[in-house]
Amino acid sequence: MEFLELAKKRYSVRDYSEKPVDDVLLDKVLEAGRLAPSACNNQPWVFIVIRDEDSRKKLESVYTREWFLRAPVIIAVCCDRSASWKRADGKDFGDVDAAIALDHMTLAAAEAGLGTCWVANFNAAEARKLLMLPANIDPIAFTPVGYPGPEAKPKKSRKGRDEIVFREYYGGRKQ
Repeated sequence: MEFLELAKKRYSVRDYSEKPVDDVLLDKVLEAGRLAPSACNNQPWVFIVIRDEDSRKKLESVYTREWFLRAPVIIAVCCDRSASWKRADGKDFGDVDAAIALDHMTLAAAEAGLGTCWVANFNAAEARKLLMLPANIDPIAFTPVGYPGPEAKPKKSRKGRDEIVFREYYGGRKQ
């Protein structure tokens, strides 16, 4: 599949079927995250795969949406702050690196016919506790992974290029 076609195909799925995700497909999704680029190639990400039904149910205290908990797999994407690259001004690129890895995974999942949804609005303290994260590991985002259910709505809207692309400087000549 051509890349832009794949990017257009991926959307935020908020309804999942009960069909289990095959280990081979899940491994491809995780491999896509592993292969993502990162600042100075530090690869500070950690992926926690949550498949067990009881473990997924415990995540209700982290994020309360029913559709999230119905997915057969949930991946927590975390950042190891002790491994992330810091720019000279102190900017920590761990969040950026984790986001790139998660984006690679969402695209690999879409290519495999699986749905995902970025979840960043969660209770981080509760996630840290449930996932038993040490102090240097921060939860960045979650994504459910599974086959889209009958109520999944494949729509997304995007700003026009003329709204976001400038030439030479911010506010400069547009596309």
